[in-house]
This record gives sequence, structure tokens and C-alpha cells, in this order.
Amino acid sequence: MLLWFLPVFLSLLLIGLPVFFALLFAPGALLWLNGQERDLALLYRNLYNGMDSFPLMALPFFLLAGEIMNRGGITERLVAFAQAFMGHLRGGLAHVNILSSILFAGLSGSAVADTSALGSTLIPAMERQGYARRFAAAITAASSVIGPIIPPSGIMIIYAYVMGQSVAALFLAGIVPGLLVGLGLMVTVRLLADRYDLPRAERIVERNAAIAPLEYWVSFVLLRLNLAGLFYMLTWALPGGWAVGGWAVYLALLVPAHFALVWYRGRCTPDFRTVCKKAVAPMQTPIIILGGILIGVFTPTEAAAIAVAYALIVSFGVLRVMTVADLGDVLRRSAIASATVLLLVGAAVAFKTVVSLSHAPEILAEFILGLSENPLTLLFLINVLLFFVGMFLDAGPAIIILGPILGPVFTGLGVDPVHFAIIMSVNLTVGLATPPMGLVLFVASSVSGERVETISKAILPFLAVEIAVIFLITYVPAISMTIPRLAGFAI
Repeated sequence: MLLWFLPVFLSLLLIGLPVFFALLFAPGALLWLNGQERDLALLYRNLYNGMDSFPLMALPFFLLAGEIMNRGGITERLVAFAQAFMGHLRGGLAHVNILSSILFAGLSGSAVADTSALGSTLIPAMERQGYARRFAAAITAASSVIGPIIPPSGIMIIYAYVMGQSVAALFLAGIVPGLLVGLGLMVTVRLLADRYDLPRAERIVERNAAIAPLEYWVSFVLLRLNLAGLFYMLTWALPGGWAVGGWAVYLALLVPAHFALVWYRGRCTPDFRTVCKKAVAPMQTPIIILGGILIGVFTPTEAAAIAVAYALIVSFGVLRVMTVADLGDVLRRSAIASATVLLLVGAAVAFKTVVSLSHAPEILAEFILGLSENPLTLLFLINVLLFFVGMFLDAGPAIIILGPILGPVFTGLGVDPVHFAIIMSVNLTVGLATPPMGLVLFVASSVSGERVETISKAILPFLAVEIAVIFLITYVPAISMTIPRLAGFAI
């Protein structure tokens, strides 16, 4: 009888019951009808146990860091930076939208935050430039799925928590797939540019902009530290380079880093230099997060807390665009978002209890293996299943419910656990922008004022590209696995 939990759950979703209540009511009702009151108590105890986790504390911290960055005027700086590089191309603001999503992904890791923050800025700007509103909303929704793929990523933290994988390995594995999605969307925009007569945009919007002395010197120092760090990593490519190390080498590389930047400075306009300098401090966030995790200075949860501290320092001390009065609303918004995510995670963990009691994993595993013995065929079928699930269910609960069922099946077939994690995460993330229930479609509709139906039609070419990327990373494991292997986080 317990096997009916999934049809009951889907039926409750279709009649409009919130996901949180459906996740608890469907298995709870069936346990009660089955006379398993003891397991019913276990179900609701797991609601709290599912949230009571140190690794999951990274989620509210990352959400808070993203909210602070957004309120601190970071979005406008990232958009201006992206426009300085891409605005002169045909369909310039569409390219700017995609590049801004890539940059913003390193701050928030949330598709909804990306759509809301960038959409409110870029959709009106694209409309003023002559873009159709449905096209502007569609490209915003399509590019926002990059947010949970490029680290930091909330859904990858959830997957690592559920499946016992390394957060750092998943973060590293998401970098190239996220960039591939962005590149694919840019190619699509270029192909559509002539057909829809997409306009160019101004490369520099604000001329003769000033930069505060403190921000100037902060960007001056950070640029040299970052470039010296890049030079230091390049020494590993030299013969015996892995043996080169120490602070003395790094400090010595600050000198060529300084002169390289001085040389490049003479080839840029003052306006371009100002735009770039204003983006330096915000763009340190992903460097701090990934760098600290990779060298072992702090855990992902501690990295999220450091990201909040850095966001506060940048917003209050360097950029000086936030006041203490702003903190109340920032904390309220991040608390609501965190509570929503953690309640869904807790409910999904409780839901997983009934999944195990019903022996659904074993039954589904036998069914899947009975379809074919070819792992490539099974990967194709599972991508279709995940894409369908992503249309109706949010990525976090879907990962918690399906991860323990599907993960062991495919790792048993020889698929690397990190590789399967990326396949599942990217597929379900794209589902956020997929009709009829894609969450970011509704957010884009709310921001733009365009109907979900019209956005759904306009987004189809971009969804086709994202689906192609999903199959590419599925059948070419090196795309997602090379960086984790080089860093020693995967075999």
C-alpha cells in the first residue's frame, strides 16, 4: 500500500497543495491507513532532523550573503561590468543579461534571486532598447538557471548532504557546465540577432563616473593579489612546477603582476577602467569561497559565513551604499527564503523515510535495470525522467527524494558519483525554467508583467540549448570531472 505515496503526492501537487504539505501529508496519510503509527511518529521527527545539520547551515548563510550583495548595489556594478565587455555586440543587452547571470551566480547560487535581481534591472532596460518584453523575460529566466550550477550552489549543498559527497568536488564540477550553458545561450542569441533584428547596446552607460578613494585602493590591491595568484598557479604547469611553492614565490610574483596591470591600463579608456574597478570587490566573493575551501582553510558552511562577513564589509565599509536601517529588511527577506528552503529540505528528508519503508528504491532499481543493460541508454532515459520531474517539482526536494533512489543504481553501473550528481543537479535546475511549473518563469512573469504562457513560448530555443548541454555533460564526463580530478577531489 505504501507504494501509493508517489501518486498521492503528485495528485496533491496537481490540486494546488503547497509542496511542503504534500510531502508530509501523502506519506503520513498512507502510514496511518496502513496502521503504522510508530513510523508515523518517525516521519514527523525526521522533519526536524532533516533541518538539524551543520552542512545545511551553509544555505541560509549563502542566501543572506546574496541578499546583502543585492541590496548593496552589487547587481548594478556587475551589469555595468558585463556591459563594458559585451554591450557592443549585436543583441548586446541579451549577452549582458547572460554574462551578468554568470557573474551573479558566484554570489548567490540561486536562480530565483538571479531572476528577481537582474530581471528588475535588465528587463526594463532591454525593453527601452527595443527588445520584445517576452524575449527579455525569456532570456532572463533561461540564463538564471546558471545560478545554481556555478558555485556556490544551494542544490549541490543539498545533494552533498543527502548523498554524502564532497561539497568542494560538486562545486568544482559545476564550473564548466555552468559556463557551457552561458556560452550556448550566447551563441543562440547571436543566431537570433539577425532574425529578430536585435539592437546593440552602449558599451559604457555612465560616462566620467567617479570612484571613491577607498574603493580605488581596495581594487588596486585586490587586482594585484589576484593576478599574482593566477601567475602562481601557472607555475604548476612548468617542469617540476608542483614543487614550486611558498610565500616568497607568491610575493615575488606581485611585481610582474603590477607591471602587467600597468601595461594593460594604458590600453583602456578611463571609463572602462572605472567600471572594472567598481566590480573588483564584489567579484572576490566566489574567489574567497572556493579558494578557502580548496586550500582547506574552512568548510563550506564556514565559507558561507565568511561570505556574509565579506558582503557586510564591502557593502558598509568599501562601497558604503547600505545603512543599518537596511539590515532589518535584508534579514527578514533572507530569513523567509531560508525558512522556505529548510522546511522543504526537512519535509523531503521525512518523505524519504517512507520511500525507504516502501522498498521503492529496490523496485525502481530492478525496473530500470530491466529496461536495458547499456549504461548510455539508461542515462538517456534517466535524463528524460529528471527533465519531466523538474517541470513539476523544485530541485531541492527532487534531489532529496530521487537522489537516494537513482544514485546507487548508476554508481553501481560505473558512473562516477560526482558525475551523476552534476547530471542530476543541472537537469533539475533547468527544470526551474521549464513550463508548466518552472519557478523562475513565474518570477520572470512577476518582474516583467508578461504572461507565463508567452514567456514559455519565447524560452523554447534557449531550453533546447540547455537540454543539449545536459546530454553533452552526460556523455562526456571530462567536461564536469576534469577540474575536480586536477584538484584531487575525484579519481
